[in-house]
Order: sequence, then structure tokens, then C-alpha cells
Amino acid sequence: MHEGSSFRGVSLHELEEAEMDAKLGRGLFPFLLLGALLLASATTVAGQQVTYNFMPGTNFSQYHTYKWVQIPSNVHPNQIVNQEIIEAINNVLASKGFTLTTGEKADLYVGYQCSVDQERQWNAWGMGGGLRWGGMGSATSSTITNGTLAVDFYDPTSQQLIWRGQATNTLNPSGNQEKDMQRLNKAVQKLLKNFPPQQKKSGW
Repeated sequence: MHEGSSFRGVSLHELEEAEMDAKLGRGLFPFLLLGALLLASATTVAGQQVTYNFMPGTNFSQYHTYKWVQIPSNVHPNQIVNQEIIEAINNVLASKGFTLTTGEKADLYVGYQCSVDQERQWNAWGMGGGLRWGGMGSATSSTITNGTLAVDFYDPTSQQLIWRGQATNTLNPSGNQEKDMQRLNKAVQKLLKNFPPQQKKSGW
């Protein structure tokens, strides 16, 4: 033995306890791993999901101005949130070069629908003799789930819905207005990222 070192024998009882601890650790590992995966899955589900659809063949470069229209049966969360939604959408559209107008004529009509407390049926904004769905009819959802914000763009000349997008987990009040506003702005930016949609360039 070297001077200053110490060593003692290990009893059979201590060896058995160490072996049980090792087995217990191996037994808990799958459950800990499963818990981590479930937590990751829950986080993914809780994230904002954005989907959109548009009328095939539409020349979006012809649109420069827009005005707001009210969608039938749309229930606004409250006056403050309604204004926050409109302001968030206006800011993104302005950054894309679109101009808001309050006059009678506009290149586009814009409306939004949402659901906070319960699922609601999606409704179209009707124009005069009726709205023509064209190629978007079969791809348009009829239900707006809780916390979802949907934005619709209409062509008043052709009387067609030309673009529609929606973002889930956007309007879920947390009691923190600043946090809710940040989530709304983030959702609107993601929602309108693909408006107008990229036009395919023709080539040889």
C-alpha cells in the first residue's frame, strides 16, 4: 500500500444494493425518454400552424390597394383585439407595398374571421349577385377552430375569393396583453408571408 491511500473491502450487501440501483436506473430510462418525447410533441402541437390557398391563374401583380369588409357572422373577440388584428395585418401589407383605402374603389377587399371560445363555421363575404368560388371551392375549410385567425382576400371585379390563409394558436388570451400582441404579430407575419404568392417565371 502507498502511504496516504486508504482502502476497505466492499460487502456483499453493498454490491447487491449497487446492482439494484443500476437496474432501477435502466428501468426508469425508457420512461424518462418517453416523457421527454411527449413534452416535445406537446410543444409542437402548441405551435402556430399556417396554411393558405389561392386562386390558380390569378395575376396578383395587378393589386395595389385594398379596403376592409365585414364578414357575415364573424364574432370579434372585443373592440381592442379587433383593432389589434386589423393593425397587425395593415402593417404587414404596408411593408409589402399595398395601400389601404377607405373609398369606394379598391383593388382588393380584405376580411378576417376568428374563433376564441368555440369552433365557428367559415363564411364568405358575398358580393352582389353572389361569390364565385372557381378553383378554390373544394380546398376551402368550413370550420375555424379555437384560437385560429383566418384572412381572406377578394377580387371585387371578378367577385372571387382569390387568397385565403389561416394561423392556429393565434388568439389564445394569456392574461398578458404584451405577450398576446407579440404572438398575434408573429402569426400575422407568418400568415401573410406567402401573400401575394410567388409567381412562376416563364423560361426557355
